[in-house]
Amino acid sequence: MRYAVLGTGIVGRTITAKLTSLGHEVTIGTRDPATTLARTEPDAMGNEPFATWHSAHSDVPLRTFAEAADFGETVVNTTAGAATLDALDAAGGDALAGKVLIDITNALDFSQGMPPTLNPVNTDSLGERIQRAFPGARVVKTLNTVNCLVMVEPGRVAGAHNVFVSGDDTGAKRQVTELLISFGWPEGDIIDLGGIETARGAEMLLPLWLRLYGTLGHADFNFHIQGAR
Repeated sequence: MRYAVLGTGIVGRTITAKLTSLGHEVTIGTRDPATTLARTEPDAMGNEPFATWHSAHSDVPLRTFAEAADFGETVVNTTAGAATLDALDAAGGDALAGKVLIDITNALDFSQGMPPTLNPVNTDSLGERIQRAFPGARVVKTLNTVNCLVMVEPGRVAGAHNVFVSGDDTGAKRQVTELLISFGWPEGDIIDLGGIETARGAEMLLPLWLRLYGTLGHADFNFHIQGAR
């Protein structure tokens, strides 16, 4: 399958590398490829510049958001939450129409410093906003409750633990579930929360996740729902 991964940060890179290893055709989308490749400094999280990563993954084309979305049969959103709607606007509603849009982004608001808060929260979610803004897309929220390395290698966390899917399109959720299984998630550990409005709950786990990360000092952990099976 052809995948378009929107976003060149550590999450986008990790997802791209996994998809490529599974034999999928993948392109990464960014607002301005020349600007992205010209950056030479580590990002805010200390990750190496995208150009350094790309030199080791030269088989993955870097395209504009619009070009990437047009290429992909399935689109994966890994852009920063505050920039997501603008990025998807740049990708284009026509290019997204009819396609599964996997949203693994969190609506983190850093405007008041650390730790970040959520915006939207409680009565709305980023997943819902994406679905409203792009009604032709088949939005599925998933993987936003774990670190990117755990996303593609769930065995980093010992024992059973869970990942969630939310979305209005049953067929889209089935496709995403099959992708998660290919990533190594046991089918019984994947919980379908229901419609896209249930993305509120998944996104609202992030403040707890961030506190746990600060306490534990590492990101190799996850939530296990006892009695889920």
